[in-house]
Amino acid sequence: MRSKNYPVPLPLLFSLLGLAVVAAFVGSLLVGPADIDIGELLAAVLAGEEGSTTLIFYEIRLPRAILGLMIGATLGLTGAALQGFLRNPLAEPGIIGVSAAASLGAVLAFYFGLASLFALALPFGGMLGAALGVLVVQLLAGKSNSPLTFILAGVAVTSFAAALTSLALNMAENPFAALEIMFWLLGSLADRSFEHVWLSAPFILLGCLILMTVARPLDALTLGEEAAQTMGFDMGAVRRRLVFGTALSVGAATSVAGAIGFVGLIVPHLLRGLTGNRPSLLLPASMLGGAALLLTADIAVRLLSPGRELKIGVLTALIGAPFFLYLVLQQRRRLL
Repeated sequence: MRSKNYPVPLPLLFSLLGLAVVAAFVGSLLVGPADIDIGELLAAVLAGEEGSTTLIFYEIRLPRAILGLMIGATLGLTGAALQGFLRNPLAEPGIIGVSAAASLGAVLAFYFGLASLFALALPFGGMLGAALGVLVVQLLAGKSNSPLTFILAGVAVTSFAAALTSLALNMAENPFAALEIMFWLLGSLADRSFEHVWLSAPFILLGCLILMTVARPLDALTLGEEAAQTMGFDMGAVRRRLVFGTALSVGAATSVAGAIGFVGLIVPHLLRGLTGNRPSLLLPASMLGGAALLLTADIAVRLLSPGRELKIGVLTALIGAPFFLYLVLQQRRRLL
């Protein structure tokens, strides 16, 4: 029986989202520049044969699909959590400076030549940058639970990190290094290995687990901050968990894949009405929706430009920017 609060029965909604994730994950494993017959690929993998076919599957496509799954789920979850906490429909993971700070850390690894010394310098630099960025946001926001103070602190960190990133690009002596930095900043899942998966997975999974613990407080927050505090929720502690979880998960995701925007903005909006505007339902739904969206976008970049692969951050921006404009216009009409 359909509830008036849920246009689609919840079991059906989550089943459809789960099927979408599975279909996108399998599609990501089967699509690529190498012309491999699907039957040949499946037969080689199932038989455990060694050769170019299984090498492509295990070393290129499988880690790429796993990263797409984890990063998409992270972006969708953090977007839903931040929108619920800040009560701002335009909030997304980059609003607290994590993405910009992680990007700066990775860019500095490029700039000082650390990335050429060992491959994991790039993700390590990104995660260190994210940690420092979140620390600064916490110090700037202080003990205030005001969403405005929190947003302003995030904007300040984002602006400063973006300025330092631009400075590094401007001062780079090697034009090839500057070009490599620019390509990385566009965001991509290409050429990632299981080293990137093992490095980022613990932080992403831990961050997502922490974020799921704020589901009930966010449900209470829909009644107002005073009502949430009356129900026994410490909003200061909720904010710290939210920031820490976002820093771990989005920082790790950005450090291995670059900046991929708009996923955390789009997915919660598409699913909010289907979950009855309940954060405790929207958070897991956004995890599934984000994973399905990013995996589908990663398939699309391989199909749209097989010669010189389109960066996934560019594609999500091309999709997300018009959607963002639609949200702005919708908000303006509500205020009139």
